[in-house]
Amino acid sequence: MGLEDEFLKQVNEHFKQKGAEEANDEVAPEEVEARRGRELNEKEVRVVGVCQAPHGGAFVLLRDSLGRNLPIWIDEGQAVSIHLALEGNSPARPMTHDLLKLLVERLGGSVDHILVDDLYNNVYYAKIELKQGDRPHQIDCRPSDAIAVAVRFKVPIYVADHVLEEGQVQITEE
Repeated sequence: MGLEDEFLKQVNEHFKQKGAEEANDEVAPEEVEARRGRELNEKEVRVVGVCQAPHGGAFVLLRDSLGRNLPIWIDEGQAVSIHLALEGNSPARPMTHDLLKLLVERLGGSVDHILVDDLYNNVYYAKIELKQGDRPHQIDCRPSDAIAVAVRFKVPIYVADHVLEEGQVQITEE
């Protein structure tokens, strides 16, 4: 089995285990709200790349300075969008994230950073931190959209430490 196959096996096992644990735990609404109030302790990550699973599906792999790997499963359109931006390529016509970048810039705004701030029921949550003059704006979005925007604006990507801890997958080389 190749390194990529072994990695995907580890990712799938990790999320199966997490899903089984969470299915057995009924979460009260008060607990959900309490989760959102905790300190994020953000860590900067870099995009290692966009990976294609052998049996379909794609994920973007993020890694922090401690070597923690965070795979986030994304759809094919997001995979293409992120991959093109990472490679510095652009299609003949702008993609949605290119259009978003153009709109933000033409309206006098900028993107400061993005933050993947929560992982709940195997779903990641993210925010794009925009600035328009002195006014900050926080936009809730899918992590794949946030990452696609971040690589176009060349801004930092942060992940809350608890998200890295919960979602990380160990890669072992054999």
